Amino acid sequence: METMTWNQQIVKKNNKALVLQYIIEKEPISRAEIAQSSGLHKATVSSLVNELLEEELIFESGPGESSGGRRPVILHFNKTAGYAIGIDIGVNYVLCVLTDLKGRIVIEKNQVVQRTPYPSIMSIVKSMVQSLKEEMPSSRYGIVGIGVGVPGIVNKEGTVLLAPNLGWTNIQLKKDLEELFLVPVMIENEANAGVIGEQQFGAGQDFDNVIYVSAGIGIGVGIILNKELYQGKNGFSGEMGHMVIDLDGKPCSCGSRGCWEAYASEHALLELANVDTASLETLVELAEGSDHTALGHFKEIGRYLGFGINNIINTFNPDQVIIGNRLALAQKWIEEPIRTTISNHTLTHHQKDLKIHFSKLGKYSTALGVSAFAVESFIKG
Repeated sequence: METMTWNQQIVKKNNKALVLQYIIEKEPISRAEIAQSSGLHKATVSSLVNELLEEELIFESGPGESSGGRRPVILHFNKTAGYAIGIDIGVNYVLCVLTDLKGRIVIEKNQVVQRTPYPSIMSIVKSMVQSLKEEMPSSRYGIVGIGVGVPGIVNKEGTVLLAPNLGWTNIQLKKDLEELFLVPVMIENEANAGVIGEQQFGAGQDFDNVIYVSAGIGIGVGIILNKELYQGKNGFSGEMGHMVIDLDGKPCSCGSRGCWEAYASEHALLELANVDTASLETLVELAEGSDHTALGHFKEIGRYLGFGINNIINTFNPDQVIIGNRLALAQKWIEEPIRTTISNHTLTHHQKDLKIHFSKLGKYSTALGVSAFAVESFIKG
């Protein structure tokens, strides 16, 4: 058999990824339909499909609807050919999910954390991944990759340069995890991962310009413009928790003063509550029981969230703003003050056609976003 040139190999690899993409997005689908939609020759499609069948990434099922003549065999994506792990490292929790190749959660682990030095978070992550590996169904490819969302600045090499609320600087997270588990690892800022999660599986599916506000202990923002994740020059975009909204304001964990997240985050809420035993969950319980103080705290946080979101809307003119992460648990009490603040302060033209939604995926936005990155990197080979 003649050997292919490097260029032909690249073309073949790309065509194969394209065929697989068609099957994933449009399944069930026949070979003829793939050839028609992709513009590739029928023979090319057939040989690529045969390779994908051998690799168990797809499987066939009986005849589909015929348009006369022989009835076609139908192709499906084998979403359990392998599994991905998505990890969301928060300031007060670590969430770890095992998903199939279509992003469906098969197993999850969740742990509350009090302190976040790197070694202790690493040992939690290690034991979570270990137990997911032991519990997962057997499959041809096993774990195809691990994605991790971190509340901080991550460079393209997967180093966490700065995560002020975790107290991390220059942490070689990708390198450490790859050495431990010997599978490809991707590290992403948690708000960027969250906006991808919501775009693929959640509230952002029908929108092209989406701003995702991840409101947890800190605040991060994920930005999708024209359906693409906007990352800025070095991948550091969206650090809007650190917009200064009060010139000589409260000190922030980042070293500056008056940052938005010092007023509108879960951390700010707990500061308002001013009791050691307060947690978002206990305040939600109090608000459920119509406790005036708790209701007042949520109203205040909602107002401050609204001010920051107003600045973002006036800057980006998005189709949709999604509020996610932990504070979305308090939607019942923060939604009204957020909307009121926006309607009082945001430019009228920017409010037209704008949708404000809360996360559809709840606490899973980031974990599903990073697991989708891991799957995509496996599928593109």
